[in-house]
Amino acid sequence: MNAQMKIDREKVLASIQGGLIVSCQAEDHEPLGKPEILAAMAKAAVMGGAAGIRACYPQNISAIKTAVDVPVIGIYKKVYPDSEVFISATLWENREVAATKSEIIALDATARLRPNGEKLAEIIAVLRRESDALLMADISTLNEGIRAAEMGFDLVGTTLAGYTAYSRAGSNEYAPDFNLITKLARELNSRVPLIAEGRIWNPPDARKALDLGAYAVVVGSAITRPWLITERFVKALKG
Repeated sequence: MNAQMKIDREKVLASIQGGLIVSCQAEDHEPLGKPEILAAMAKAAVMGGAAGIRACYPQNISAIKTAVDVPVIGIYKKVYPDSEVFISATLWENREVAATKSEIIALDATARLRPNGEKLAEIIAVLRRESDALLMADISTLNEGIRAAEMGFDLVGTTLAGYTAYSRAGSNEYAPDFNLITKLARELNSRVPLIAEGRIWNPPDARKALDLGAYAVVVGSAITRPWLITERFVKALKG
């Protein structure tokens, strides 16, 4: 999409409805952690029918937006010593993502304390003034999802389900939280699109998420992290 055009909210939402969003991410120390490689991976995903891409760090997001013509969900991961929040945690990271003209900016919308004492509501307010990107709430529980919808997020994603200390109980590293998806779909009642994300490892699970009420599905590791896929096979062979 043309980075200079105003982002059309309804057009973006329509383009991802019922579709697969592929997360193309890798850290700098990983073999695939280079903008040009991630851009090629995103292009391959779109060739396969991906309706959108989720990407991390401005340099990677920019490279990917040059390579594909589907909506991009941009994030910025950074670890802070005074907070467990690491996905687009502060206003600075969110401004960096906004500068790439990502159609969607995703940020941690849990109730956890943010770095430097920053407040989620204040970050949202600034982003609404400075950017026309849609805002996606990455949450881990039903209450967080409901709260995010009340705060005015354009989308709610189950991205962090099983990854916060208080949502890990009973979680399966190779299975999505279908219970949360079901409850959130019922509570949001189509008012805010629900994005199913997290531990979706196979097509049947992706299909099930849609059947339970998800608006779209994000899949990452099962498609774009060959070292994790390889690791699963190796573990299986070793029993």
